Amino acid sequence: MVSHSGLLTVMERAVRKAGSKLRRDFGEVEQLQVSRKGPADFVSMADKKCEETLVEELQRARPDWGFLLEEGGVIEGDPNKPRWIIDPLDGTTNFLHGIPHFAISIAVEEPMYGGKKEITTGLVYQPVTDESYWAEKNRGAWRHDQRLRVSARRDMADCVIATGIPFMGHGDFAQWTRIFGAVAPSVAGLRRFGAASLDLAHVASGRYDGYWESGIQPWDIAAGILLVREAGGFVTDFRGGDQSIERKEVIAGNDAIHSKLHKLVAGALR
Repeated sequence: MVSHSGLLTVMERAVRKAGSKLRRDFGEVEQLQVSRKGPADFVSMADKKCEETLVEELQRARPDWGFLLEEGGVIEGDPNKPRWIIDPLDGTTNFLHGIPHFAISIAVEEPMYGGKKEITTGLVYQPVTDESYWAEKNRGAWRHDQRLRVSARRDMADCVIATGIPFMGHGDFAQWTRIFGAVAPSVAGLRRFGAASLDLAHVASGRYDGYWESGIQPWDIAAGILLVREAGGFVTDFRGGDQSIERKEVIAGNDAIHSKLHKLVAGALR
């Protein structure tokens, strides 16, 4: 049985406490769907309450660390210490519509020499399925106690690729359409499930063979990028450069599929 570090134990405790509240709130969504006001305000409150719980738990354990939060923005900490990057509810639209596919994502970003920063610990927790995906630098990627490996498929014709699709007010429709036109004819299927953190966790576990998306935020992908890399996969931006969380685009997969997907994406953008 693989052992957690003390840091991961802190993170696991925080997501499980917050996740239990999300499960309870998710149970209320179906009833709210038929109300005149609708569930939007309720979901927004659930999102904020989840984030508050996470911040409270993590601050208790590491009081001098800072935060980058989807809802709360930046909370400054000791600049020489790591900071937390948190999405308290990745897949808000799914949650809003009673679709049981959403997650809590937490990453630890550490300051390095020369002003660089690096994600060294990540956790993606799916409250509905109780699946906990986690990774630490140089310790591999795991789902609970099961070691994760990216898919071994090499032929795009056998692959299922995940993506995000632009929607009202979000994303570049023209760019996505060009990439879709290049990728779709080459693969066995495309999937859009609406939670980037889980897309990357599923690439790490071999459920998906690859993934691309643009218009994403650091809290969407910080933990998931580490999961894929620690599972033996590759993650870059659309131009093949080393993906930093500040870049709002990502391509992920095993070495062969990442390379082929990158060529298709890059070709579509010429």
